[in-house]
Amino acid sequence: MSHTAHIRSHRKPRRSASTLAMRAGVAGGVLSSLAVAGASGSANAAEPVTQTLELPTLTADLAAQAAKSADATQQAAANYQLQAERDAAAAKAAKQAKADLAEAKQKAAEAKKKADEAARRAAAARASRNAERTTLAATDTGSTSASSSTATGSAAAVVAFVKAQIGKAYVSGATGPSAYDCSGLVQTAFKQVGISLPRVSQDQSTQGTQVSLSNLQPGDILYWGSAGSAYHVAVYVGDGMFVGAQNPSSGVGEHPLSYDPPTGAVRVL
Repeated sequence: MSHTAHIRSHRKPRRSASTLAMRAGVAGGVLSSLAVAGASGSANAAEPVTQTLELPTLTADLAAQAAKSADATQQAAANYQLQAERDAAAAKAAKQAKADLAEAKQKAAEAKKKADEAARRAAAARASRNAERTTLAATDTGSTSASSSTATGSAAAVVAFVKAQIGKAYVSGATGPSAYDCSGLVQTAFKQVGISLPRVSQDQSTQGTQVSLSNLQPGDILYWGSAGSAYHVAVYVGDGMFVGAQNPSSGVGEHPLSYDPPTGAVRVL
C-alpha cells in the first residue's frame, strides 16, 4: 500500500458560470451607464445650437401676435369711441326734441288763447251789429228822424246825383257815366261837390267820421264789412233808403236798409 502524500494543487479553482454571468452583467450595466451619460452629454452640448436656430422664428411669431393684438385693441377702442359719440348725439337729439315739443305745446296754447279771444271779440261785434240793425229796422218802419230824411246843401247834390244814376249797369272798375261799380258810383257822386275820395271801398270806409247806423243823414257813406276792409259801399239818401251799384244783375238801384243791412257808415260832408 502506497503512502503517497496528497498535495494540494496551487492552480486557482475555476469560476462557476453563474459568477461569470453576474460579473458580465455588472460590466454591461456600467458600460450602458457610460453610454447613456455620453449620449446625454452630447445632447446637452447640441441643445444651445438648436435653441439658437429656433429663437428668431419664435420671436417673429410673438411680434406678429403682439401687432395683431395691438390692432384689435385699437379697433375696439375706435368702436367704443364711435358708439359713445352716437349715444351722445342720440341723447342730445332726444333732449332737443323734448324742448321743441314743449315749445310747440306752449305756442299752440298761446294760439288757442288768441283764437278764443278773437272769437269772443267777433261775437261781441256781431251782437253789436245785430243791435244796430234792430234799431235800424225800427227806423225803417217810420221812426226816422227829420234830420235823416231831408238833404240840404252838398248832401242834397250827392243824393240827387246817385238817384239820377238808378237803372244804369254795374261794371267792375267802371266810374261812369253809363256804368259803375259800387265805389266808382260813390267816388263820382262826391266829386260833384268837390270832394275827392279814394277809389276803392276799403279806403272809402275810413274817410270822414264814423257814425252810428241809428243816426244816419242823407249823403252818409254806408259800408259792408269792417272799416278798412269793406267789400261794398253805397250812399244813404234818407227815409231809410240807400242807392248803390249792387251787382251785375241788379245794376244801380235804390233799396231799403233792410234789403241788405250795412255794417257801418262814415260822414264826409
